[in-house]
Amino acid sequence: MTVITRRLLAAATAAALVPAVTACSRIPGVYVYEKDGQVAAATSATDPRTYADSNWTQKIVPTVHDNAVDVTTVAAAIADDPDAAGKQYGNQAGTGSPYAFMVKGSGTVTDVDTSVPTGPVTVEVPVAGGKPVKVTIATGPVIAGTAIRDAVKFISFGDFTNQIDYAEVANQINNKVKTEVIAQVDRDGLKGRKVDFHGAFSSLSPGTIFLVPTELAVK
Repeated sequence: MTVITRRLLAAATAAALVPAVTACSRIPGVYVYEKDGQVAAATSATDPRTYADSNWTQKIVPTVHDNAVDVTTVAAAIADDPDAAGKQYGNQAGTGSPYAFMVKGSGTVTDVDTSVPTGPVTVEVPVAGGKPVKVTIATGPVIAGTAIRDAVKFISFGDFTNQIDYAEVANQINNKVKTEVIAQVDRDGLKGRKVDFHGAFSSLSPGTIFLVPTELAVK
């Protein structure tokens, strides 16, 4: 093999490795998958915080409000057949991901627990002729998960540079919940009050509804 041939092969090999190395170079020691063509476009990609700020009022809240199904209907469907309920009322962010549901309801606050970071508020939603449906509403200060991001259907991995940004947009949406929803409610005075709510939950455990609210109104 000639010297020129060897140099050409080396150059071709180096060129082939550039995309792979670049895709993994954003965080030392951490491999980050980036979509084809996104490395060069990274500087113009949507920032998760900007995305949440721009879409919260204009799109996310209205989508949940307009498409939410009564929580008693969804709860009954899940109890009967979780997979069928997911296909009918929920949405999966990807194959194998839990179904996320947009729901609404009205009920009475029976407990406010400020001893844990998620600040769970328990609401009992009456069911005609049956046992009330228990809904636990996250009030923070810690609000985690991807329920709203996954439930609204229009937010996809393809909107972002990589999976880190895709995960971060869920965090930024949860931050909007804290500042735009929870901050408007006097949590200390909730027990015994009636509330109306809209929001989303991921079906992580059968029989458990842990709701992240997009609207919470105290009557």
